[in-house]
Amino acid sequence: MQKVAIIGASGYAGAELVGLLSKHSQAQICHLVVSENSSSEDKLFSDLHGRFKGICDLPLQAFSSTWFDQYAADLDVVFFATPHEFSADWAQAFVEAGVKVFDLSGGFRLKDAADYPKYYGFEHANTDALATAKYGLAEWQQEDIANTNLIAVPGCYPTASLLCLKPLTVNRLVLENSLVVVNGISGVSGAGRSASLATNFNEVSLKAYNVLQHRHQPEISQEAAIEVVFNPHLAPYKRGLLATVTLQVNAGVSNAQIEQAFTQAYSDKPLVRLVTSWPEIGNVAYTPFADVHWQFDEAKQVVVVSCAIDNLLKGAASQAVQCFNISLGLASEYSLLNS
Repeated sequence: MQKVAIIGASGYAGAELVGLLSKHSQAQICHLVVSENSSSEDKLFSDLHGRFKGICDLPLQAFSSTWFDQYAADLDVVFFATPHEFSADWAQAFVEAGVKVFDLSGGFRLKDAADYPKYYGFEHANTDALATAKYGLAEWQQEDIANTNLIAVPGCYPTASLLCLKPLTVNRLVLENSLVVVNGISGVSGAGRSASLATNFNEVSLKAYNVLQHRHQPEISQEAAIEVVFNPHLAPYKRGLLATVTLQVNAGVSNAQIEQAFTQAYSDKPLVRLVTSWPEIGNVAYTPFADVHWQFDEAKQVVVVSCAIDNLLKGAASQAVQCFNISLGLASEYSLLNS
């Protein structure tokens, strides 16, 4: 039984983690933590998220260095659902205290410290931890996840995008130096729980944003080992995310090769479903699944791949639980599927 703390438990991803870990036979939630001076301090978690009343009624504690000194050494695992700067500042302290860290923020996703001022707006002060952190795309990096104490859980857009891209890039099917375009659409919950006019459900219309400068573009390029153009879009619905990738493959590549690449990648991965029609957000919302479908134009040597996920689950909390499972030597999908 792993003693667990969730820091950032008041937010959407943090709440989903509480729900998943409350049902996990190997996790004991010991502390739910919010930021220092948070208005949620001392409230019951279930008062903030009413659907968990009777499931998790722990009080929300405020994080501080005093809290860390008092409780960290007694923990086995901490999940960060926090601002990026917080995890960048505190992850290594937990690791040094013997606590395994699963970071749902972007504090350790990019390998080059020089990228953080441009894409995240802060200087990364913990470059030693950055060098040891491992990316945690659960279907692709099980060995890394199992053998590190600091896991950078991927972002929601990169998760869907990379599940589309990696079967093709790993098998070297993509035409070198060709244009690779990723179009992503996310619901408003991807912006977090804090109120903002820009993400207010009544104000949002379907629109592109942060084109050519979104922080997930270098993350997708880094982990796919290929440069991409990433076009994110915000849509007026609550949750769910769709990524569609368009790329050109090498001359002579056949549909059978593409099918083999996806089948070999995911036939033994129960949370990735290779579906026979274009994925729909309604089929994955509130689930840990990723639905993937592709189509190949052999005359043009163009492949279009689409992936739908729940941005708060497969794009955040349930993938973090997959990483937690892998670190314990369990099946990635343990406790996430009824079977």
